Amino acid sequence: MATIAMDRIGRLFINLQQLRQMPLLLTQAAPSMPANLRDTEVPRYFREAHVHSGYRPLGQSWSYYLRSLFQRHNETVNTWTHLLGFLVFLLALCRLAETVDFVGDPHAWPLLVLAVSAMGYNGCSAAAHLLGGKSELCHYLFFFMDYIGVAQYQYGSATVHFYYALEESWHARVAGVFMPAAVVLSCLSCLGCCYGKFCSHSLPTWVRRVGQVTPSALAYAWDTSPVFQRLLRWSADDDEAALCFHLGQVVFFLSSAFFFTYPLPQRWFPGRCDIVGQSHQIFHVLLNLCTLSQIRASHLDYLGRRRLYSRLHGEGEAGLVVGLYVVTVAACVLIAAGMVVKVKRVLDGKVQKCK
Repeated sequence: MATIAMDRIGRLFINLQQLRQMPLLLTQAAPSMPANLRDTEVPRYFREAHVHSGYRPLGQSWSYYLRSLFQRHNETVNTWTHLLGFLVFLLALCRLAETVDFVGDPHAWPLLVLAVSAMGYNGCSAAAHLLGGKSELCHYLFFFMDYIGVAQYQYGSATVHFYYALEESWHARVAGVFMPAAVVLSCLSCLGCCYGKFCSHSLPTWVRRVGQVTPSALAYAWDTSPVFQRLLRWSADDDEAALCFHLGQVVFFLSSAFFFTYPLPQRWFPGRCDIVGQSHQIFHVLLNLCTLSQIRASHLDYLGRRRLYSRLHGEGEAGLVVGLYVVTVAACVLIAAGMVVKVKRVLDGKVQKCK
């Protein structure tokens, strides 16, 4: 018996030893990955202020950039914050679909547009941060796609705020212009961001920031005006839970805008936030929290304000809102495509000069 027991213990020990070697074996079996680079080793248009290391080399295969999702570099956290955000909003949509009839109830379509647009901006941004480092053309292409995601989310926000959060007095003033203006402002936001990116290395940083932030700020002020009005007129008759979530989305958005605009804390600790702690990573997290609060507030409004919004919005208006969403996405795609053409001309001109 003792011999059998010792034999089994010996086999278990050998198996444990083999198990401990598995990570090393997997590392050896995987294709080798090029080492990360410092900021001085990559072109200027790839460099981020106060981020000194963690840059991936250019010109690698697509599989390299896909596999870099699981590697340590200065875009890892940026990618994962939006990938996880995409999954969170997909789960939120699935949970909503258990109680909300997105097919048979047209009044639920604006809520569906918000959820889809939330997944859209997360997916586009994740792709930009993961794949935008392959080449200069890819850098512009994927970040223009990111700006399409932002613009269509701005429209999604306007949709639920106009449809569910609007007060009757504000509806009487803006009913015919609110959603068309939201389309125009979303397209201007996309154009401003794309053009700011295109000129990012020929203009001072503050000029680019103004060009990108001003249209987005105007869009936010207009799209969220129904929420601001309700918060300013907070009364005991309104749904306190919904207003708390509306207040939360405003606070989270303004906080995210601060970290998008100012490179903190990496400005205070240059080179120490290269992998974790960049302002853009904080911006991603705060924006996702803003969207979560927004979805929750809109769902509560959908449930609690049905008598009001079903009276304010006539037959077919929900379908028009969805149609304008498609128009917004298509217009933003055309804007980005036009900017890609401009970028390609500039890059082709660089190649000709080198020859």
